[in-house]
Amino acid sequence: MNKIQKYQHDWLMNIRADILSGMVVALALIPEAIGFSVIAGVDPKVGLFASVAIACVTAITGGRPGMVSAATASTAVLMGSLVREHGVEYLFAATLLMGLLQILAGFLKLGRLMRFVSRSVMTGFVNALAILIFMAQLPELTNQPPSTYIMIAAALAIIYLLPRFTKAIPSPLVAIAVLTLFTWWFGFHVRTVSDLGEMPSSLPVLAWPDVPFNLDTLRIIFPYSVALAAVGLLESLLTAQIVDDMTETRSNKSQECIGQGASNIVAGLIGGMGGCAMIGQSVINITSGGRGRLSTFVAGVFLLILLLVLDDILRVVPMAALVAIMIMVSIGTFSWRSILDLKRNPPSSSFVMLATVVTVVATHDLSKGVLVGVLLSGVFFAGKVARMVRVEAEDIGAGERFFRVEGQIFFAAADSFIARFDMDDIPAKVVIDVTQAHFWDISSVGALDKVVLTFRRKGSDVEVRGLNAASADMMDRFALHTDPDQHALPAGH
Repeated sequence: MNKIQKYQHDWLMNIRADILSGMVVALALIPEAIGFSVIAGVDPKVGLFASVAIACVTAITGGRPGMVSAATASTAVLMGSLVREHGVEYLFAATLLMGLLQILAGFLKLGRLMRFVSRSVMTGFVNALAILIFMAQLPELTNQPPSTYIMIAAALAIIYLLPRFTKAIPSPLVAIAVLTLFTWWFGFHVRTVSDLGEMPSSLPVLAWPDVPFNLDTLRIIFPYSVALAAVGLLESLLTAQIVDDMTETRSNKSQECIGQGASNIVAGLIGGMGGCAMIGQSVINITSGGRGRLSTFVAGVFLLILLLVLDDILRVVPMAALVAIMIMVSIGTFSWRSILDLKRNPPSSSFVMLATVVTVVATHDLSKGVLVGVLLSGVFFAGKVARMVRVEAEDIGAGERFFRVEGQIFFAAADSFIARFDMDDIPAKVVIDVTQAHFWDISSVGALDKVVLTFRRKGSDVEVRGLNAASADMMDRFALHTDPDQHALPAGH
């Protein structure tokens, strides 16, 4: 299957289910987009129009079919100070630059950095996001009339029980329709979508941000754009990996960077805020049957139709139905198996997962949690590899001692490597065989230097043999114990 055929397949493989799941996602986007607009300090239409643009454009240009992108909390929290200090037009300009930086990241293939995010960090990211999704529903779950709780329970019952009888229509869509009709028919006084804020009444128009195009403007928006681009790509690539696992398919991470950038440029041009992938809505899409690009595109288009054509119906949709869907997402997103795995997994892996969860929940910042998790994973990995260094000593007579070194020698293993050599009983000759070792950096070269120079200073004749080509090159360039006329012997000599 060539690229054109695959692209066509991504659009046409699952038409009916993609359309229905996209409709569910569109409804779930509304409270999120409005809430994130409030966080950013802008009018609700800024978040809603951004969600329309980002969903539609990433469906066309992104690298992960079935993943939903829109206005998000992780980017919204970074925008508040820019809007307060300089105004919303500077936010639109920062969003344009954010998109350009993300496209550049895609061409530089920075999506490959995802290989450094461990499974423990991914699990912590997912669990923390599930907790945040549930916490975001608490305002709708506290100090509410009994009818609200009854409706949430009824919606959850429909969501979980209907699939046992039929999967022809996504159960979340049925729950929304049933509760909306019930509320309208009986005239229940419950919170509805209309209580969230004023809905837009006209189409957005393309326009350049009303800011001066000069270095002063660049100085103002550049730090925000870099932060927005980094956070947006991090969350998008993590979400793409999760959807990869859920669907047992692979996605193009570099193309996803480009798609996210293109969508944010369009969002900025129509007066929208920046955004990225949303794991909650992506999970809704996948669990409702959405798999292709059409599902994401329908989510954006149907959201626009809801806002401009079906706004009278939209206004009476009870919040209880949307809250029930988000509770379902929270339950389905959380990795319940990870609780059982706390005892089975290595302590370091469990600690990384818990640290990621705690950091994200405490700061409400997914990027900080992932950063903490990645750093801890690197520290634990370096410590584990450092402990695998072995140095065996053998006296072979005639005042000669033979050291056999095995393992990966780098900055974290340098001290333990040095400590494994006995410097008290000094033989006449020392042979250090590193055939089964590799020296990675100048710290490892310095460690070998220290061992060799210490033995020589105490009167031993030292020979290093068995260096592989890469290690020998490092020694020739940085070692002090060798000179151009006296190289260490390479492997095989």
